[in-house]
Amino acid sequence: MTHTAPTGARRRIRPLLRPLLRLLTGVPLALAASAALAGSAGEIVLDGDWQFRQLPASPQARAHPEAAPWRSASVPGTVHTDLLAHGLIPDPYVGAPEAGLQWIGLADWEYRVEFDAPAGAHDAARSELVFEGLDTFAEVYLNGEKILDADNFFRTWRVPVQGRLKDGGNRLRVVLHSPINRMLPQVQAMPHKIAGNYPSPYGDEPRDAMTANFVRKPGYHYGWDWGPRYVTAGVWRPVKLRSWDTVRIDDLHVRQERVGAERAELSVRVGVDAARAGEYELRLWQTAPDGRRTRVARQRIDVDQGDSTITVPLRIDNPQRWFPVGYGAQPLYRFEAELLDGRKRVSRAQRRTGLRSVVLNREPDARGNRFQFEINGIPVFAKGANFIPFDMFQPRVSEAQLRRVLQSAVDANMNMIRGWGGGYYESDTFYDIADELGLMVWQDFMFGGGMQPAYDDAFRANVVAEARDNVRRLRDHPSIVLWCGNNEEEIAWKYWGHGRDLKQADPVFADKVWDGYVQLFGHDLREVVAEEGGGIAYWASSPSNDLAEVANTEDAGDMHYWEVWGNPAHPPLKYLDITPRFMSEYGLQAWPVQRTVDHFAAPGEQGIDTPVIEAHQKFLAGKGNERLMHYVRMEFGEPTRFSDFIYLSQVAQAEGIELAALHHRASRPHTMGTLYWQLNDVWPGASWSGIDWFGRWKALQFHARRFFAPVAVSALRKDGRARVHLLSDRTRELRGELRLRVMGLGGEVLRDERQTVVLPALSSTELAQYTDAQLLGDADPAATAAVFELSVEGEPPSRRVVWFGPASGIDWGVPELQATLDRDGDGYALELRSERIARAVWIDFGDIDAELSDNALTLLPGETAVVRLRSDAGLEELRTALAVRSLADALRR
Repeated sequence: MTHTAPTGARRRIRPLLRPLLRLLTGVPLALAASAALAGSAGEIVLDGDWQFRQLPASPQARAHPEAAPWRSASVPGTVHTDLLAHGLIPDPYVGAPEAGLQWIGLADWEYRVEFDAPAGAHDAARSELVFEGLDTFAEVYLNGEKILDADNFFRTWRVPVQGRLKDGGNRLRVVLHSPINRMLPQVQAMPHKIAGNYPSPYGDEPRDAMTANFVRKPGYHYGWDWGPRYVTAGVWRPVKLRSWDTVRIDDLHVRQERVGAERAELSVRVGVDAARAGEYELRLWQTAPDGRRTRVARQRIDVDQGDSTITVPLRIDNPQRWFPVGYGAQPLYRFEAELLDGRKRVSRAQRRTGLRSVVLNREPDARGNRFQFEINGIPVFAKGANFIPFDMFQPRVSEAQLRRVLQSAVDANMNMIRGWGGGYYESDTFYDIADELGLMVWQDFMFGGGMQPAYDDAFRANVVAEARDNVRRLRDHPSIVLWCGNNEEEIAWKYWGHGRDLKQADPVFADKVWDGYVQLFGHDLREVVAEEGGGIAYWASSPSNDLAEVANTEDAGDMHYWEVWGNPAHPPLKYLDITPRFMSEYGLQAWPVQRTVDHFAAPGEQGIDTPVIEAHQKFLAGKGNERLMHYVRMEFGEPTRFSDFIYLSQVAQAEGIELAALHHRASRPHTMGTLYWQLNDVWPGASWSGIDWFGRWKALQFHARRFFAPVAVSALRKDGRARVHLLSDRTRELRGELRLRVMGLGGEVLRDERQTVVLPALSSTELAQYTDAQLLGDADPAATAAVFELSVEGEPPSRRVVWFGPASGIDWGVPELQATLDRDGDGYALELRSERIARAVWIDFGDIDAELSDNALTLLPGETAVVRLRSDAGLEELRTALAVRSLADALRR
């Protein structure tokens, strides 16, 4: 079971020294583990010589005898990746193997390892096996004795094993049962079912008896509209053996009671687990961001056997505060606690954190209630995207992969990402990186949609233990600014028919389901966050108004808006009609770049409706290209080649999301956040992401760098009128120049005006409105553009081009793009020039990966744009592979 140190346990503390520090300004620490706990007799990780096989009694054993022999396994790992490593299954991401791999989720699996206990563990007063992640229904045996029945992917399971260990040759065995087969009889026996998410198209479970919502396992394993259905199993996080004789620090939490510019008041809470009662010495150390290490407390403590918590108040004068990226630095402090028995150190723990105040401001105003995050007193406009799991098989996600995607978010001027509830609670490494980069994290609990059996007391207790586990693990990360109960369950019940349909079928059961929902998400999880979360706010669901009667509205709470892309598939201009308090989901889909498509589909397998392409298009069960084509045709007409379809899908996505994001920013302070769906991918395929599974940027990510720039111009045209706003996220007033040019596509300038402008701090300022007639005069709208450019000293220039009709109706001509590539220091410089306006210019190097400073840009006639790039390829190789295209090339065909 997970261990919780009761705060009410008896303890006696005799302080010796509690000095206060005045800290100097320093620099952030490099990445290090944010938490480390160690016991006296030590800790070993059981990560070697594991084996796995399909359980002989498994329902799939006869059909798949190739999985019967014992083979080497990876722990942490998954069944799918172990099978792949032995060549027993094809690559789950290449081609269309998904249907043929569903047997894996219906099978039972067995893992085993032998290990020697470390010196002293056999006779230690306390020993425990710690399972940080079991997927999901697991029976665990030690030396033939059953020691654990686990039923929650997200929990840490701790099992006392003192007296059960041998010095050598201990046998650990983990049996993993199919979650589908385990839950299906229970679900099928229900007279009326609660709503699930995505029914399986493969027959591994009935479409009317979905089991995923009844299992504490990632929802995305069962398939989503951006990823495949691979119901995997395995020991997905490390297994450890811990032993100690005296006392062990089991938890260390730095609670930030009050943090201001002049003083930070903290409570350092040390949770201990004593094998025997006694008197010990507690020492507390603090390492400032500049690396200066100081002892800040030393005291004698008397502890009783069992669990207890010692609280040490601490004050830091003139603290170096942690800010979101764009608002200040990200200094990080390290706190270390150690326990001594006489002169011998018996346990040590450390935490790394940033000091900041976080407020979710929901005060009423003239139009409803605010929804804005205030960090260190600054109202921050949240700019970013939702993130999903980084792979179908979590254990193979690397630190480099996490860092690449999160750095890409910062490079695109994002300051917040939302952790969607259908995946898993990310690793400490993920949050360490977010801490360092200054990315705020909105963190959902792991409920992705549909409805949960929260009316069941045992289910709810399991979730509460899961929540307590993960909030305690993650609470010292300064990047986490909100805990949210679930994704879309409230609006599914209220507005999608889930509640209505069940009420019609069985009103008594429907009331029971909703009462359980309110208990879990309105009370239980709120209480966990209040007790364990270190002062961070809780929000019942997304979107919601925290369980108010009406949810997903423009005047209070957060919104998800899917009438663009979803039903009724409005054009992107519809985004301009919706002005939320905080837009936490909206999106348009696109295919990844050609090189990524080539990874999973051979040239002959590529086409709008070919089987492999449909297998990697999960929206509408593989028919999502029909919806995507709807948006391509709306603006660009009919593509004639699949490669043009890929390119135009990215242009449509980027330009559509840009409309929405700029509208949200222009609506400040009514709107105070815009998080589009989605940042990253779980596998290579069509999705709403801006960064594909390989880390390659789509056009959207390059556009985001511009439309999320701290200082930008917004010019949005609808119904023959363009509204111009100046946007600033800076905390000081700025002055600059706005230039307006109206020009023909060939370069003739019809109007050229400049004006000095003032941008107040943290603001959106409406500068002007122009009718088409005011901008065009007698000019042809199909051959003319209005170009707004904002220049502010010290800021990148911002440009917004207004077109006067759909791209398919504009005469683009032949831009005659010119590209010159040369070396530039350690990298390369690409100079681009066009004789006409060139829209959506895309730079590509075929099979060669290159990181570009810019792409998906608009070139004006006669101007030269310089794009810098890095690549492992040589100059001549890059020159040979270089291809540059614009919208004119795709539409001319």
